[in-house]
Amino acid sequence: MSSEKDGRIPAVAGLLDIARILELPAVAQGEPEVLGGAGRLGNTVRWVHVAEAPELAGLLSGGELVLTTGMAFGATGRGVAEFVDQVRDANAAGIVVELVMSAVNEHRQAIEALRKVAQQNDFPVVLLRRRVRFVEITEVVHRILVSDQLAALERSRMIHEVFTALSLQSATEEGIVGRAAELIGAAVVLEDVAHLVLGSSPGPQEDRGFLARWPERSRRVGYLETTGRGIGEEDWLQTPVGVQGQRWGRLVVPGELANDQDAAMVLERAGQTLSIARLAGRDQRELLHQARAGLLHELRQPHALHAREVLIRAGALGLEESPHYVPVVFRLDDQSAQTPMGVQLRERALLDALNVVVESASSTALAASLQSGRIGMVLGVGAKLLEEPLLERICRNLALGQPGVDWSVGVGRGRRSVTEAAHGLEEAIQVAETVATFESRVRPFYRFADVRLRGLLALMHQDARLKSFAEAELAGILDPLDGPAIELLGLYLKHGGNKSALARTGFLSRPALYARLEKLEDKLGVSLDDAESRTSLHVAMLWRGLGQ
Repeated sequence: MSSEKDGRIPAVAGLLDIARILELPAVAQGEPEVLGGAGRLGNTVRWVHVAEAPELAGLLSGGELVLTTGMAFGATGRGVAEFVDQVRDANAAGIVVELVMSAVNEHRQAIEALRKVAQQNDFPVVLLRRRVRFVEITEVVHRILVSDQLAALERSRMIHEVFTALSLQSATEEGIVGRAAELIGAAVVLEDVAHLVLGSSPGPQEDRGFLARWPERSRRVGYLETTGRGIGEEDWLQTPVGVQGQRWGRLVVPGELANDQDAAMVLERAGQTLSIARLAGRDQRELLHQARAGLLHELRQPHALHAREVLIRAGALGLEESPHYVPVVFRLDDQSAQTPMGVQLRERALLDALNVVVESASSTALAASLQSGRIGMVLGVGAKLLEEPLLERICRNLALGQPGVDWSVGVGRGRRSVTEAAHGLEEAIQVAETVATFESRVRPFYRFADVRLRGLLALMHQDARLKSFAEAELAGILDPLDGPAIELLGLYLKHGGNKSALARTGFLSRPALYARLEKLEDKLGVSLDDAESRTSLHVAMLWRGLGQ
């Protein structure tokens, strides 16, 4: 009789417990009566031991089901308590006692003593009221134990082979979770550390109601660093996913299970497979990012590669040969208290999303990090006429589902070769840097023609002559720095020098505004009514804004 024949899933340690043994024909014919410890009939039985001697110390090692005819009890049952105590203290699974009443009431006192002791102990004690063959019980139980162990080993091997194959096949997270649910026979959920569901499978049931209010319920089940049932309002079996110290999620079985040991084994192997898949995917993406970044760096150098070699290498990295190529740069907005690691994570997330969006647009590109917070891309376009709609589609799809677009997009002139387009990344960088200074962005992407004077100043920003000019124009309010005066000048120029329009914004009362403008003119040493002076000051203020 094996665990597979009776419909049970074998586990590593076997499933044989006292309750199951009492159902065996060899035992059932003895009309077993549970005298004590009924709540512990689920104790796992490791082996069967026949004992009649009163001294059991050293004979038991734990987990045995002790069979006895009660010879050590004595006719009056004086040895019952000592015998039961010794078996219990040896961590045995339980006791089965064969004491059969005869016509002369033989064993009556021993039975009464056994019944009394059993009721006083929370320990499984079973009385057989008819004679049985201990040798038959021993043979059957040991045969089941060996069969279960072999079945457990076979299942462990099968589970290992299943998840090894999934690793070799680069299975998706959903595929791994689905296979785990199938093996366990219950719903399985993969969640991240924020309790968001990354993958799930209902197992044999079709209803996905187990995901209802998932984050709320899952937060009430504490994380464990090992496989087990979490402590919380919902007692779920779980296993952590990710390498030690870098857990990124957990696998959870949100329901009751017939066999925790088997489910735990499946969950652990599934968790290992998910960790390997995530690491392999990350390493593969990292190598691909590095290769693409290396090629873009080479292409931007003065002495570029041969055209044919460029096409071969770019094609190997995912950029298919096209009649038209466009240089594009994504520049992440600066954020307060942003750490270098935070910038890197934002950059990588944007790069991964960009690759997905480009692929969904049925296009190809060579995209990689150019420097911290800046991603460069050479986009392949089927025809020059398709450049504008393709860029709009990519930029708008990239922004979908985002809480807020926190990047600027600069586009250079399209070229016929990959090398020329890569050189155009410098132009795209200047545009993106200029757009980053805008108070608002109404376009999904910008070109030099869109940034106008700001674009020209961005190109010349490091020019010492422009710096000297701007600092001379603003010297009266820069040395020393006069913040209110700079703010007033910026608003005045924004309104085109129209004092009435500025006053109507409620910035200051008209008399106060006129008085402050006169003081500003004195500090600057120019008349703000002069158009040329306003133009010079506007250029100087734009230059200063690009440097902030």
